[in-house]
Amino acid sequence: MLYVLAAVLTFPITTILTIAGVGAAFVLIPIFTALGVELHEAMAVALLLNALAMIFASSRYARKKLILWKIAIPFIITSCIGAPVGALLSYRINNSFLRICFILFLLFASGMIFFYKTKQEKSDAPPKLSLKNTLITGFAGLAVGFISGLIGVGGGNIVLPILIALGIKPKEAVATTALIVIFSSLSAFISHLEVGTLDILFVSVTAGSAILGAIIGSWLMTDKLKPEIIKKILGFILIAVSVKMIINLF
Repeated sequence: MLYVLAAVLTFPITTILTIAGVGAAFVLIPIFTALGVELHEAMAVALLLNALAMIFASSRYARKKLILWKIAIPFIITSCIGAPVGALLSYRINNSFLRICFILFLLFASGMIFFYKTKQEKSDAPPKLSLKNTLITGFAGLAVGFISGLIGVGGGNIVLPILIALGIKPKEAVATTALIVIFSSLSAFISHLEVGTLDILFVSVTAGSAILGAIIGSWLMTDKLKPEIIKKILGFILIAVSVKMIINLF
């Protein structure tokens, strides 16, 4: 029953969050733990599903030429450095503290989505990768990787607002974020795997749902939905999950 329920829930969640390019780990973790999966195993599985889903989504985004590769590279390099550090530290921190960190992260990300006012580029050309922007994306990637490993998320909820703040259009920001999430998630997953265990059957059934959700979600993002709707979907989901986790603390 656990496997069926996990697979059924993974599909719609991955579909919706693939639209935003952020990966579904931050929602799947509390769902998996509510189903009885140990917290660190839930983190590892969610990170793996993040990577698998974003691989399939990114293949579509690449064909549509939405990924800004030069901006993604600094994020990818530094996030892969930060993720193992965060993952190793997570095993030395109390689970309740990790949950509180996770809630604060969700509230911060939702605030960025709803209240940060961005300067959109009028030109169709992507923003120039200046030294300042390169340093910003590099340091942000380090933080994203660390947070990915520490609380078991892909970091897309931080990456997406940063890219939009740099003047990148929402659809390109989503596509670029999806690519970055692959590497930050995989790096954190490998670190968790080294010190934990996985239920292979549980991984298999949820992976199938995640891949199908990513295929459908990426199609909706590129061909059906407006950018502002994408942002609002993400923001409301972040708030809903954070409220649910706050309730569970008491």
